[in-house]
Amino acid sequence: MSAWQLPFVRPAALADRHFSTVIVGAGINGVGVFRDLSLQRVDCLIVDKGDFSAGASSAPSRMIHGGLRYLENGSFSLVAEATRERNLLLRNAPHLVQPLKTVVPLSSFFGGLMSSALKFFGRTPPQRTRGLLAVAAGLRLYDLLGRRQRVMPNHRIARVPAADRNLFRAAVRWTATFFDAWISHPEWLVLELIGDACRDQPRSAASNYCRVIGCAGNILTLRDEITGALVRVTADTVVNASGAWLDRSTAVLGGAGSRIKSRVMGTKGSHLVLDHPALRDALEGRMAYFEAVDGRVCIVYPFLDRVLVGSTDIPVDDPDQIGTEPAEVDYLLEVLAEVFPNLAFGRGDVVYTYVGVRPLARSDADKPGQISRDHSVVLDLPNATRDIPIIGLVGGKWTTFRALAEEATNEVLQQLGRPRTASTEGLPIGGGAELPADAQATERFIERMVASSGVGRARAHTLLRRYGSKAMPLAQRLGASGDVPLQHAPTYSAAELSYLCLETGVIHLDDLVIRRTLLAIRGLVTDAALAEMAGIAAEALGWDAQQQHKELQACASALRERHGVRLSAVVADAPPPFDASLTTPQALGQPQT
Repeated sequence: MSAWQLPFVRPAALADRHFSTVIVGAGINGVGVFRDLSLQRVDCLIVDKGDFSAGASSAPSRMIHGGLRYLENGSFSLVAEATRERNLLLRNAPHLVQPLKTVVPLSSFFGGLMSSALKFFGRTPPQRTRGLLAVAAGLRLYDLLGRRQRVMPNHRIARVPAADRNLFRAAVRWTATFFDAWISHPEWLVLELIGDACRDQPRSAASNYCRVIGCAGNILTLRDEITGALVRVTADTVVNASGAWLDRSTAVLGGAGSRIKSRVMGTKGSHLVLDHPALRDALEGRMAYFEAVDGRVCIVYPFLDRVLVGSTDIPVDDPDQIGTEPAEVDYLLEVLAEVFPNLAFGRGDVVYTYVGVRPLARSDADKPGQISRDHSVVLDLPNATRDIPIIGLVGGKWTTFRALAEEATNEVLQQLGRPRTASTEGLPIGGGAELPADAQATERFIERMVASSGVGRARAHTLLRRYGSKAMPLAQRLGASGDVPLQHAPTYSAAELSYLCLETGVIHLDDLVIRRTLLAIRGLVTDAALAEMAGIAAEALGWDAQQQHKELQACASALRERHGVRLSAVVADAPPPFDASLTTPQALGQPQT
């Protein structure tokens, strides 16, 4: 199996197979367990009723962080774990996870001291903006808790720099600066973890659009959500990693179900992506971390060539019925106007919205922000109808997925009576392995890539940023098949999209457009680009004209309705079949890159 052949299978290929562990839910936590168990040579199957990482795992703030604000709730162990895991991700996935300089604007000296103390002791204080002393104390503790595996500087506090006086509101007198991290493409890291897992244990397999509909004895019944076909597999253990759907999945699996109190609750977090060059330039690569007048902590930072703003925190009952409401868009834009009064913001600046449901442990807290982001592993023993144990993952946050997966894996290994043989702590992820460490090594890598593949230098740099060290074999593959840029989205090529379709488990067009590429979140999907991508996907996946049109309509609807993308309300009738000759360099009137 080559580094680029990820073993995604359809349910029909799983019929009557046995796995030591079946993992339900292919978000970051489930995939983390999949990778860790496969590293121990445990044969695993991971399934998801939708696409890989299509739930909350594709909708974070794209921050890899320790959770500075959790200190007020006394969550010291969580912050210590999260800062350590942040530091490990900076080492293990440096192609996707990068340091993020963060600035906190401060207007008062003593503000928030009493509020922070009341929160620490579990009381609900009146809202008041945190001042310099409260933030300084929090950051000192944040540095201390994050000292393990540290790769970034400690915090500092100073008078507001001259360059920032016109950026923040006039009342800002100081700025605190510290470092966290951000991830460019979380969905891709999920796919890399799956690929690493199946490299380590070739008997492991992954299937998306595959729903578990029952469990009896040691038999799990799976339904292919594309064809409706039912298949059965057997297992020795089950891991329930379905996040905000945990309680529903537990009931389907014949777990404790209604006999216990619900274990999870969801709060939705909506985010905006803006095309706002003035704000992006003024931030100078930093994230601004600040409080709105209602006390909600918000963030804004340069994301690729855009600006990412987040987030709301609203309790929800049904994780399948969520969206970014107009009032949430208005709220976030109003917060920006409050913090950056010299800049103008409007709905026309918004090129993309997204929302996810945080799977939090059930809590009676008064406000969503007070609910712990900690995680736990619970065990449901066999019962009258089910012969195998269920290991459930409760809560958690993106940054700490490896630690939660390690805890869950240890429980699975105990149930299987097998020892742990390896650790994921220092294990590089995907293209993070053997990545060039400095500018000179990077240039040598680029030169080898250009010489061995024939792609241009600019294209080689793009592939390196996108895929890390795995860019080398991919560039060779693309160069051999002709790396022709898309006419309407030239940062990707037809050959690259064909690769993504064929070898990363793409089933629907929105899998490709929204999760396998960064085109949608950057606001680069136009009607013409979407039609072009649909044609390439149809050619790669064997769709006829009717299926191509259906996928085009469905993806356009998802982009318009769930992500606020300005596309035509009605896509034209079924387009003619894709003609690859139309994307040759000669047809496009441009040289091959």
